[in-house]
Amino acid sequence: MSQTGTLMGFVHRRRRGAELFLLVLALAVGIGAYAAVGLGVEGVVPADLVGYGSWLTALIVAAHITVRIVAPYADPVLLPLVAALNGLGLAVIRRLDLTYEALGQSDTFARQQLTWMTLGVILFIVTLVLLRDHRVLQRFTYTAGLLGILLLILPFLPVVGREINGARIWINVAGFSFQPGEVAKVLLVIAFAGYLVLHRDALALAGRRVLFIDLPRGRDLGPILAMFGVSMMILVLQNDLGSSLLFFGLFLTMLYVATERPGWLVVGGLLFGAGALAAYTFVGNVQNRFNFWLRPMDYYDASPGSYQLVEALFGQGWGGLIGRGFGNGFPERVPFAYSDFIVSTIGEELGLTAIMAIILCYGLIVERALRIALISRDGFGKLLAVGLGAIVALQVFVVIGGVTGLIPLTGLTTPFLSYGGSSLVANWVIVALLLRVSDQARRPAPRLDPVDEAGSDSESTQVVKLR
Repeated sequence: MSQTGTLMGFVHRRRRGAELFLLVLALAVGIGAYAAVGLGVEGVVPADLVGYGSWLTALIVAAHITVRIVAPYADPVLLPLVAALNGLGLAVIRRLDLTYEALGQSDTFARQQLTWMTLGVILFIVTLVLLRDHRVLQRFTYTAGLLGILLLILPFLPVVGREINGARIWINVAGFSFQPGEVAKVLLVIAFAGYLVLHRDALALAGRRVLFIDLPRGRDLGPILAMFGVSMMILVLQNDLGSSLLFFGLFLTMLYVATERPGWLVVGGLLFGAGALAAYTFVGNVQNRFNFWLRPMDYYDASPGSYQLVEALFGQGWGGLIGRGFGNGFPERVPFAYSDFIVSTIGEELGLTAIMAIILCYGLIVERALRIALISRDGFGKLLAVGLGAIVALQVFVVIGGVTGLIPLTGLTTPFLSYGGSSLVANWVIVALLLRVSDQARRPAPRLDPVDEAGSDSESTQVVKLR
């Protein structure tokens, strides 16, 4: 092989072996945590450890083989990070199941979550197999946007719409509850990316200059005002503060990346501030969340009150740096400890160290998404990777920020950790899309090589072909 060929081979290594090694470590985290739960809560190794470990291993190995075959140049770090978080989440949910069983409740959240994970991995494989080029999605820019908006409207319908815990974000079909907003966020990222690729030049034009910042032109404010209106509709009609923040923050992030104009951040910040003030004034649920955040002890016994937040904060404080250990805490005192407040369960029994490790894992996922965006060769792929990474970043920030008292509670779930089929399945599809963009970006670019090895009169007469 020539020196150039050797160099090209070095630059474009597939790194599937590195991914496999990291997946072994990720499985050790998930299966080891499951065994530690049994030892900590019941004093014995779980009887179903072999069956559980085999099923989890089969899912992850199937995902790895699929990546190896259909996306050989994809990022080698994303799948192991997701596998570790999902495995740890299953173990923590199982720990709560054991406590609920001891209290006379027959909840089997861990078994249901494993079922949802199986469906998520299946859709992960289907996405990679069927979608061989992410640029095909750009053809469905407006279709994806329309479907995304329709999915957001579904919970309002009187037959299928369902309100749970004060938020009307669910639909009930054939006895199954589902959050259409989880699918909508993926579709809207595709729609935003396609739209901004086509119109970013116009949106990047500068308008009036104020304090060294070029604000956008008034005629270009239509998209951000429309997205702000959709976010406020979600907040007022669905009573869902978390999704409202997520969708508006997602669009604002992608708009800034596409145009590189800080003026959009200024406009978006002003709109967000005005919307937050109006929501605090006129929306009772938002006002309650702000009051619970500012003075949690004053509303401990109120209805609705801050009991959930206060118990979570005390639990995390009691866990300290290294935690009390599985089975030695009381995370069941926190309502919905298996979903919205799973981070407080981890903080109480595994400590601040585990929370920092989890935040680092999420940070690496976002970093890999941004890295994929940087090396992507097409504008649509860049914005798609940025949008998918922004979904993870925004969810983690508002969830962990709310549970730790940094910001008001929003009601979102922690990706891959919390119990919830809709979120888990959608997040596995997000990872598949990131790996597809990554494979396209890391794949060796076509190059020109000499064909006439025997030699010709001059280099200028050599025949070249595209390889």
